[in-house]
Amino acid sequence: MIFTAENILLIGSILLFVSIVVGKTGYRFGVPALLLFLLVGMLFGSDGLGLQFHNAKIAQFIGMVALSVILFSGGMDTKFKEIRPILSPGIVLSTVGVFLTALFTGLFIWYLSGMSWTNIHFPLITSLLLAYTMSSTDSASVFAILRSQKMNLKHNLRPMLELESGSNDPMAYMLTIVLIQFIQSDGMGTGNIIGSFIIQFLVGAAAGYILGKLAILILNKINIDNQSLYPILLLSFVFFTFAITDLLRGNGYLAVYIAGMMVGNHKITFRKEIATFMDGLTWLFKIIMFLMLGLLVNPHEMIEVAVVALLIGVFMIVIGRPLSVFLCLLPFRKITLKSRLFVSWVGLRGAVPIIFATYPVVANVEGSNMIFNIVFFITIVSLIVQGTSVSFVARLLHLSTPLEKTGNDFGVELPEEIDTDLSDMTITMEMLNEADTLKDMNLPKGTLVMIVKRGDEFLIPNGTLKLHVGDKLLLISEKNKQETVKNE
Repeated sequence: MIFTAENILLIGSILLFVSIVVGKTGYRFGVPALLLFLLVGMLFGSDGLGLQFHNAKIAQFIGMVALSVILFSGGMDTKFKEIRPILSPGIVLSTVGVFLTALFTGLFIWYLSGMSWTNIHFPLITSLLLAYTMSSTDSASVFAILRSQKMNLKHNLRPMLELESGSNDPMAYMLTIVLIQFIQSDGMGTGNIIGSFIIQFLVGAAAGYILGKLAILILNKINIDNQSLYPILLLSFVFFTFAITDLLRGNGYLAVYIAGMMVGNHKITFRKEIATFMDGLTWLFKIIMFLMLGLLVNPHEMIEVAVVALLIGVFMIVIGRPLSVFLCLLPFRKITLKSRLFVSWVGLRGAVPIIFATYPVVANVEGSNMIFNIVFFITIVSLIVQGTSVSFVARLLHLSTPLEKTGNDFGVELPEEIDTDLSDMTITMEMLNEADTLKDMNLPKGTLVMIVKRGDEFLIPNGTLKLHVGDKLLLISEKNKQETVKNE
């Protein structure tokens, strides 16, 4: 079947529905949902049910749009106070780590190309290009698994991995683009390569910071009557930030990530509505991106490179990634051996390497189709082997702790402008032995009970209300009183 204007909505709706149902099933069993989205696309593709999609340019464009939103949303979820203690190792991993992983893997691919029994014969520069396209990690699926298993990570590992995964895509992108330019121009000077890197980093970082600040200012000052337009306004800033940075020869992916961090770490109007919108949009683009890539690939072509791709994938997982991680973390003595081992294992390949693998195809680089198929195969291997074992490895290394409770059981949130916190409290028999009415409870000064939940019934509180075991109280308190409430 070929996509037409008449059937594209029908096909799209079916694909989205099937992906969500399959993803929900996989979520329960700790299988990365992104892998399942990819497999759904392959099932409906040319070697499956027959949907024909072979346009690498369209795939690249959709991937660019999707990554802009995903990286911005990831930046919004990155909190300065969490990443500050691990800022240095996170940045080193996302820059030097990406470069070293790609370098080691590229040299291994070049070594394989010299073997008579292999069906790949890449020169050194093409081997490095293949390695650079798949040098970035995707930790989004990792934390989805950890959250589904109600797990958290010790030693600030979670913010470190989030920072690495959110900031290493620009590095991989720059390496890929520079090498393609190098191949097409029959060689670039070292000065030109270094200059290109510096310009992309500086312009990208500066644009992200400035436009992020501008977005905060406009969101808080524009005063739109329809609050539903605020998320859309922010979305326009995301695309504008990427596009204008790219026009200025900067790195658009770095810019949107930094802009997202700026917005996420400052007070903005209607944060809850914006966060809900961006979270839903991010998942929509993740599904679309993986479905599209699944449709784009021809699975029978991957069989031809399966053996070589498997060897490259095993090398990256067992040698390339661990070696680069240990070298990058050598200066940071406080990071434990178990933490280094876990970071080494959490080097998942996701949609980004596949998107980057379309760039050589669009540029008509020799061997680009084989590069795409190898990257696709390795991504599947990585998601299956590493993605399904993340929680097991965390427990094996004794790095997992119960996931801390966030929010309250009532689903109530307050605007950021109100300098208060909400929390909930469950009444126990010990509490009732001391006081069985609200007026007799010794609540901290500045703390009020907003509502009482008894089973499925909600009660308006008053001083004479008789409390029962299991009653849940929604408390509102001053922020400096929050810890006191939790302790009591």
